[in-house]
Amino acid sequence: MERLFLILSTFCFLFGFAYTMHSLGARVYRPSRGNFFAILGGFSCQTAFLYLRGERIGRCPLTSLFEVIVFLAWAMVLFYLLIGSAYRLSLLGAFTSPLVFVFQFIALLALKDSPVRIDLTPNPWMELHAAISIIAYGAFALACVAGVMYLTQERQLKSHHIHSIFYRLPPIRDLAVANGRLILAGFGLLTVGIFAGLMIGGLHTHAVKIAWSIGVWLLYGIIFALHKGHRLSARRVAWLSVAAFSAVLVTLSGITFITAAPSY
Repeated sequence: MERLFLILSTFCFLFGFAYTMHSLGARVYRPSRGNFFAILGGFSCQTAFLYLRGERIGRCPLTSLFEVIVFLAWAMVLFYLLIGSAYRLSLLGAFTSPLVFVFQFIALLALKDSPVRIDLTPNPWMELHAAISIIAYGAFALACVAGVMYLTQERQLKSHHIHSIFYRLPPIRDLAVANGRLILAGFGLLTVGIFAGLMIGGLHTHAVKIAWSIGVWLLYGIIFALHKGHRLSARRVAWLSVAAFSAVLVTLSGITFITAAPSY
């Protein structure tokens, strides 16, 4: 049943993906309530999948790369639903749903899904560290989406070749503000996640995970500090938000946040 919910969720985001591709191909974008409700339905199915998987394995469903990718996709949609209305919800969703669809499509077809239930009581600090860290990466992912939207609009402005979708984009200044706030939100959440990781105990058993989280924390901390200090233009912040999240994705495959065997 849990996998069925994930498949239904993926089809919901496929609808958003297809609608976006059609709109971009036709160079005409019209806000669609159907697209929004498809994303909302996809989020509900994602939540059902994570809940049922957590019940099945007896812990936060972050025991494999498969579950981490699904949880990351869920966190992205969560942030979209929370802030989308402030930055033209319909178009932000149109840019978000393709990325979420790709994540879940890859997870379903290319990643091994073999949930294992462990009867030992999970370490609450480990659970908090893993969950909050992935939610932080969801904020970074949406910052990447906002960065892409910013760069798209800037390119149209510079080329003077404006498509109709341009008129549906939020003001470029609002996109810059949204990008900065998403980076700050992710940075704050990741700070909490790292603190929880340090409270786990037995640091030698999960030193790689903590070091990796600190590396990501430093990367985004530097980007935000330079942005706040006006040392980086909004364009460079947009590029860096895309590049930084791409780097996070590349290294994500090497980390298992909650191991299948208890190492703590």
